[in-house]
Amino acid sequence: MKPLPARIFFHSRRASPSALLHLIHGLLVAAAAAGLAASGSGLAAAAPPEAGRRWTLRDGDRVVLLGDTFVEREGDQGHIETALVAASPQATLSFRNLGWSGDTVWAESRGVFDTPAEGYAQMLGLVRELKPTVLIVAYGRNESFRGPSALPAFQAQLAKLCDNVRTAAAGDDGGPVRLVLVTPHQFEKTPLSPTAPARNEALALYAAAIRSVAAEQQAGLVDLFADLPTDPATPLTENGSHLSAAGYAAAARLFVAAFGGQQKPLAPESAEPLRQQVVAKNRLFFHRWRPANATYLFLFRKYEQGNNAVEIPQFDPLVEEAERTIQATARQTTLPAPSAPSTPAAGST
Repeated sequence: MKPLPARIFFHSRRASPSALLHLIHGLLVAAAAAGLAASGSGLAAAAPPEAGRRWTLRDGDRVVLLGDTFVEREGDQGHIETALVAASPQATLSFRNLGWSGDTVWAESRGVFDTPAEGYAQMLGLVRELKPTVLIVAYGRNESFRGPSALPAFQAQLAKLCDNVRTAAAGDDGGPVRLVLVTPHQFEKTPLSPTAPARNEALALYAAAIRSVAAEQQAGLVDLFADLPTDPATPLTENGSHLSAAGYAAAARLFVAAFGGQQKPLAPESAEPLRQQVVAKNRLFFHRWRPANATYLFLFRKYEQGNNAVEIPQFDPLVEEAERTIQATARQTTLPAPSAPSTPAAGST
């Protein structure tokens, strides 16, 4: 695995003139898919398609989270991963977070000193190396700022991304890969985000497009846009845009519900030690694939400190040991869901 620099770039993209021709079509298709009501309350009430909504986690699954700021910050929060581990305490699961702040379905933040196309190829290479059996993909928030005219391009690229990551994850073995798409949560109106209602109007179209792609791809769905609470009395963001710890905890419950987890949520005093272990593991993996001094280790200044690059793979056993610790803690602090009583066979005693 070749680590990437912890640098964040955002390459702006303009909608091509031809995209304007698709404006009306894009609006009609997205609005129909979202089921938008005439009133503002219709935004959160949009019903996602039933096809592909449910998804599962199985013993031995390797889960990769791919997306923008929402995913990267989950690595530091750990609430979603903690909830999924706690919901399947007897399963051996691994999680790898490949989130990159400011990213889009074109991998525009991942190119660093190269083009977005290079960043896209590097992203697929990482997915291929990690060989996930489950891919959780969360995009659409940054793209929504381009407005309705860019919606057809986003939907087409999201579908392409789904195909590409599935192929990369399957690798030469061609094993089955389950895909889960996540809609962006709504903006909250705060002094820092006074235009949230207008932003949510645009975001609703992108959430609808994600639901449509999920149905077409027969993928699982976690619909944060429709299902995450939006009560002004109990805000779930730090600034109207980025989820707070409470926001990630609320999102975690939706992830568990979406995959049909039967385990009751852990009590806070039990969940916190497990969450801290998850965060520590994610920090180790972050340094594995995005070391802060990658320019000196792997890029154009490697002639200075490139000899130290041999130390980066030494994170691998640390990450694996941290994951074993997480599994042990989950099994010690979580009781498995009770099984249904067996019915005696006829004639047995």
